[in-house]
Amino acid sequence: MNFFEQFYDIFIVRKYYNLMLEGFKNTVIITLIALAIGVVIGTVIAIIKYFSDSNRVLKVISKICDIYVTVVRGIPVVVLLLIFFFVVFAKSNNGIMVAAITFGINSGAYMAELIRSGINAVDAGQMEAGRSLGLSKLQTMRKIILPQAVRYILPAIGNELIALLKETSVTGYVAEIDLTRAGNLVRNNTFNAVIPLMLVAVVYLVLVILLSQILKVVERRLSNDKRR
Repeated sequence: MNFFEQFYDIFIVRKYYNLMLEGFKNTVIITLIALAIGVVIGTVIAIIKYFSDSNRVLKVISKICDIYVTVVRGIPVVVLLLIFFFVVFAKSNNGIMVAAITFGINSGAYMAELIRSGINAVDAGQMEAGRSLGLSKLQTMRKIILPQAVRYILPAIGNELIALLKETSVTGYVAEIDLTRAGNLVRNNTFNAVIPLMLVAVVYLVLVILLSQILKVVERRLSNDKRR
C-alpha cells in the first residue's frame, strides 16, 4: 500500500483517528489550563516582589517566592510531573488535571520573571500618578501598570505558551493520553512508525504556526492602539 492507502487504513478503517482526537483534545486542555495557572502564579509573584521593598511581611513572602522559582526552574519538568503524579496527587483519578497543574506550576516560575520584567519596564512615575488620582497601590497596578506591562511582555508570554504546548508532550510519562502518546500508541498497535509520528509532528507544527500568527496580530493591534 502507498502512503495515502496506509493513512486511510490506519485512521479511517481502523478508526485510530478517535485516539488521535482524544490526544489532541487533552493536549489543548492541559496547555490552556496550565497557561492560566502560570499567568496567575506569575502575576501574583511579580506583584508581591514589586511591593516587597516597602512592606516587611511581603519581603518574607518574596523570599519564599524566590525559593519556589529557584526550585521549580531547577527541576526538569518530567521529574516534576512524576513527583506530582505519583507522590503529591497519588490518590487523584484525574491525570489530565494533575498534568495541567504540574505544567502550570512549572510555567508560573518562568512567568513570574517575565511579568516582573514587564512591570519594571513601566515608568515608575505611573504608580505615583495613580496614587495622586486617589487609587490604591493595587488599583494602580491593576488599572494602569499591568495593562502597560502587557505590551512589553506579550511576545515573551507568546513564546512561553508555545514552549508550554511542546512541553506537554511528556505527559505520556504518566500514561495519560496526550497527542504524542496517542501517536505512539498508534505506532505500537499498527507497527507503522512513520505515519502516526509524522502526523503528530505536523499537528504540533501547525499549532505553533497558528499561535505565532495570532500573537503577531495581537501585537500589531496593541502597537496600533499605543500610537493613538
